[in-house]
Amino acid sequence: MFRPRKSLGQNFLKDENILRKIVERLHLGAGEAVVEIGPGQGALTKHLILKPITLIGIDIDERAIKLLRQTIGEKVVFIHANVLDVDLRKISDKCRKKLRIVGNIPYYLTSEILFWLFDARTVITDATIMMQLEVAQRLTATAGNKEYGILSVLSQFYTECEMLFKVSRNCFYPKPEVDSAVVHLNFKDSLPYVDEKLLRSIVRATFGRRRKTLRNGLKSLGFEDAVLDQIQLDLKKRPEELSVYEFVNLSLAIGKILKP
Repeated sequence: MFRPRKSLGQNFLKDENILRKIVERLHLGAGEAVVEIGPGQGALTKHLILKPITLIGIDIDERAIKLLRQTIGEKVVFIHANVLDVDLRKISDKCRKKLRIVGNIPYYLTSEILFWLFDARTVITDATIMMQLEVAQRLTATAGNKEYGILSVLSQFYTECEMLFKVSRNCFYPKPEVDSAVVHLNFKDSLPYVDEKLLRSIVRATFGRRRKTLRNGLKSLGFEDAVLDQIQLDLKKRPEELSVYEFVNLSLAIGKILKP
């Protein structure tokens, strides 16, 4: 074993009941390809290898990779890398199937990892990940809720998002200062035909000025009144009042106006 590194955001899950519960909620089928993010000391890995699956573990900590290769060996394909640098499409191609993602992720990288998953959505079936409770609440929040924001809109655009269960901070070593939750993201098979780059820009810009109106936020992207006046939506609203569906419609409306 090895000591957790604070610089890597390592808080190892030690509660066997929670570990078993995560695996149970995965409902793993024979032959599935599973990618574990940050296996660390192998607490979850040792439960996953009991299933008839192809398992790939990605960890940036060379100590973890060395330990796991010694203790688990050829049962798992381990990749020593920053997870954000790993191309999930290549792994999917090699496995010849879509991937299922699981892991207790570094909390300081939660947003980056979520967008990494969104960008690889075509090769992912679902993701079951441990994250800070506060972030889990944002992902599942609905319009009008104070937690509703950028991650809410984009997570719910790309996935069906559900908080499975909460996890006490006492279940980790070292004990973090926050409680956690396990979230399930079921990636949608099809999405509205919308410019995703434009949608992300609009969501970020408007929530970046969430106390202001939509018009104010859109102006920060350089849209002039001549463009905004053509939109058949109430731009006096604030971003937290718009549902995911309405953000898609707003993006579609602006896209049509900008189209040459």
